[in-house]
Amino acid sequence: MDIALLAQHILNGAMLGVIYALVAVGFTLFFGVLDVIKFSHGDVVMLGAFVALATSVGLSGQGLPPFLTLAAMLAISVIAMGAMGAVLARFLVLPLRNAPTLNVLLITLMAGTVIREAVRLFYPQGSNPKPFPRLLPAGAWEFGEFTLRHDSAILLVIGVGAIVAVHLLIRHTRLGLAIRAVAQDAETALTMGIPFQRTVLATFAIGSALAALAGVVNGLYYSEVSFNMGLLLGAIGFSAAVIGGLGNVYGAILGGFIFAGLQTFGAVALPIASAYKDVFAFGAVIVLMALKPGGLLVERSAERV
Repeated sequence: MDIALLAQHILNGAMLGVIYALVAVGFTLFFGVLDVIKFSHGDVVMLGAFVALATSVGLSGQGLPPFLTLAAMLAISVIAMGAMGAVLARFLVLPLRNAPTLNVLLITLMAGTVIREAVRLFYPQGSNPKPFPRLLPAGAWEFGEFTLRHDSAILLVIGVGAIVAVHLLIRHTRLGLAIRAVAQDAETALTMGIPFQRTVLATFAIGSALAALAGVVNGLYYSEVSFNMGLLLGAIGFSAAVIGGLGNVYGAILGGFIFAGLQTFGAVALPIASAYKDVFAFGAVIVLMALKPGGLLVERSAERV
């Protein structure tokens, strides 16, 4: 294969990997602190994108430069979804902490359906795909036959920066220490004076804020959002988290890039049937899970999150 073409495929895979990793980290954070799977997470990704879209529509007549509009979209979307994540945790997930696991799965699944249908019904023409504003520079750098679009480079930096920020927060802040302590042993953490409920709410807020960021990055990358986009992104994010080892942040990041790599490989290896790249990727995940049921980084899961 031509080197420039290979580099182009690697770049495309990296872009998808960043989006999937942001979604997968949320799943693994939720599981880490409460041992729950929040099936509304993909719909939070979608809602974050629509909140950003509504913000851009509201600011369209203000004459703001594109970078300020984008900054406002990101800030409002991330803050709104972070608050929603905390609210969902407080009133839906925490009350069922000691209930059977199936109850949490069902209530979060229903919450996701409510979010999805609310956008479809109440957003203007919400059942139709919506064009997402193009707010990033449209040029590109040329390196021989390899082309690096300015917008792709910026989105990659934003996504990688968010992943690095999560690492720094988890490893080098008091909140991160509290999250790791609760994930390790909630009862012991509580007896040591760590505020359990506040830690859980902060964790769900962080995971949901990352979901919002993933939704905005996805919208900017594809220039389109739809009310049902969270279904596939949620399935991919959960698969990525499981591949890496559910409860392990670094496993979730690794899983996101692995899934993106599988999709890219499927599109390249099967150019005639590139529309089936998702089928190929999910099929490969099934094989991986059969070989490594606990995930690729299961040996490190003793120190979850």
